[in-house]
Amino acid sequence: MRVISAEAAAGLVRDNDTLLVGGSGGGHAVPEMLMAALGKRFRDSGHPRQITSLHPVGLGDRATRGAGHFAQDGMLRRIVCGTFVDSPPVSDLAAADKIEAYTLPQGALSQLMREMAAGRPGLFTKTGLHTLVDPRHGGARQSKRATEDLVELVTLKGEEWLFIKPMPPDVAFLRGTTADEDGNVTMEQEAIYGEMLSMAQATRRAGGVVIVQVKRLANRGTLPAKQVKIPGMLVDFVVLDPAQRQTYVTDYSPAYAGELREPLSAFQPLPLDARKVVARRGAMELFPRAVCNLGSGISTGIGVVGAEENILDAIVLTNEQGLIGGAPAIGYEAGAARNFQAMIDQPYQFDFYDGGGLDLAFLSFAQVDGRGNVNISRFDGKIVGIGGFINISQNARKVVFGGTFTAGGLDISWPGGRTRIAREGKHRKFMAEVEQLSYNGDYGWQRGQQVMYVTERAVFRRVEDGLELAEVAPGIEVERDVLAHMAVRPRVAKDCREMDARLFRPEPMGLARDLAAKPPQYRSSRVAEFYKAGGISRAAE
Repeated sequence: MRVISAEAAAGLVRDNDTLLVGGSGGGHAVPEMLMAALGKRFRDSGHPRQITSLHPVGLGDRATRGAGHFAQDGMLRRIVCGTFVDSPPVSDLAAADKIEAYTLPQGALSQLMREMAAGRPGLFTKTGLHTLVDPRHGGARQSKRATEDLVELVTLKGEEWLFIKPMPPDVAFLRGTTADEDGNVTMEQEAIYGEMLSMAQATRRAGGVVIVQVKRLANRGTLPAKQVKIPGMLVDFVVLDPAQRQTYVTDYSPAYAGELREPLSAFQPLPLDARKVVARRGAMELFPRAVCNLGSGISTGIGVVGAEENILDAIVLTNEQGLIGGAPAIGYEAGAARNFQAMIDQPYQFDFYDGGGLDLAFLSFAQVDGRGNVNISRFDGKIVGIGGFINISQNARKVVFGGTFTAGGLDISWPGGRTRIAREGKHRKFMAEVEQLSYNGDYGWQRGQQVMYVTERAVFRRVEDGLELAEVAPGIEVERDVLAHMAVRPRVAKDCREMDARLFRPEPMGLARDLAAKPPQYRSSRVAEFYKAGGISRAAE
């Protein structure tokens, strides 16, 4: 292993290479110095040209960093990732059909790293069936020039599967915290682990070059062996960045690194607005010991609500990046978490999700239609992508989609606990037909999922023939404030009731008391029998 400059590392990427990049979202373990150096090299020399950028998660600060460094005419031929939301310049190139653009499920790409590392033919998965990932609905393409079939529909033992082809990397840009003289890399200050090990293995197997950006160097033999995430035998070069930040927003948070747990008083409560109302109503679906995912966007507010209501220790909140317990971060730092119980590699988190391990999933929506289909991936001329949305939404036992009822200038408040709409949003979210199929309502219903759609003024549920209005906020007139702003007319439930008045008051709701009154739910009948029979005394028999 040699320590080299970022400029020298950028020089190792050649025209037409496939570049594998580690990290997640807003700078979490993202090798920013390496990406910036590669972008600068292209600006200065016009090379490397026509590269393929492959990364499971979107990378960037929602401006120019991350994958945005590659958004230069002629530099990118193809990009394959989970989402473009973090790199608008790349999204713009895709929308203009200047690059081959694909957005595959974040979990599928994460797991594909292991398949490539092992030399298996590719990834077989059910995640993405009957959505935009399915070849019958576009095959994950987000630009017209993306003509290659990266996803195939296959039948095994009478069942439909999606087969995602491998994409062998020529170069990998990875990141850790510390490297020793043998190239062993630890990640003690990182907010996530991602799939750094699998990426290094996959690149080594393909005969590629593994380059790891780190914050500091250590003497040989001084790193705790059990903390090494990327063994030196897989590392070709190390690039030192002493100014490496934990995320694009945060220089270093010991809570994000798991170094300490913050007191609940450190969690700033959300203001009482539409987003908080949606998060609160979602949190009402929690039950003791519930294992949940909080997707990015409005649903991350549930973690902050949980801290305010002092219920975080009674449930298990997770995010797809591999954080378990505590409160997932919100806003541009989504992907990190505070007060977590464990941090695991991202592919293993998605194994758990795909296997049906989630009791509850809380996800955002951009568009919903009358069949309960959801679009979050492409709308209003924007290409967002899907991230981990499909892995989570297709496989959780119950899904709560959350969002404001309309978008674009909505001004809504609850003086005295009654709804006041000063200005309606310009854009409808409940459509006759979604622009892109991110979640298939019929497929979910056939598989026995429970599905809710929560807004600040109305709550819908999926029933056999589509949407049903189940709850409305205090002061709402159903025809004027709800149905008049929908392109489809849902069924109105006979038992349609008023939303809980506590949702619209500034003080805490008392969810800890509500949660304690609910019985725990057990996945294993044997475990349920154990507790029902009195636990240890019965086991002793």
